[in-house]
Amino acid sequence: MSSITLPARCDRAAAEALLPEMIAALGSGPLRIDARDCQQIGQAMLQLLVSARQTGEGAIITPSPTLRDIAALTGLGDELFSGAEA
Repeated sequence: MSSITLPARCDRAAAEALLPEMIAALGSGPLRIDARDCQQIGQAMLQLLVSARQTGEGAIITPSPTLRDIAALTGLGDELFSGAEA
């Protein structure tokens, strides 16, 4: 299983930088995303995480409290964490 660790600041620049790595990782089976250090999460990163969950064998996201809060506020909690070992 491939693994990617997200930075503390998950803004558009971080999403753009991680996109090629996520595409490559998702093409080789399930992906584990370590988001435990995330303190700021922007819309672009949320979109990337939703896409990662829906692509191929999907992704398992280990969230930070901040990511959990933002997912709840945006209504994406089930989409990002349902059925995953979060």
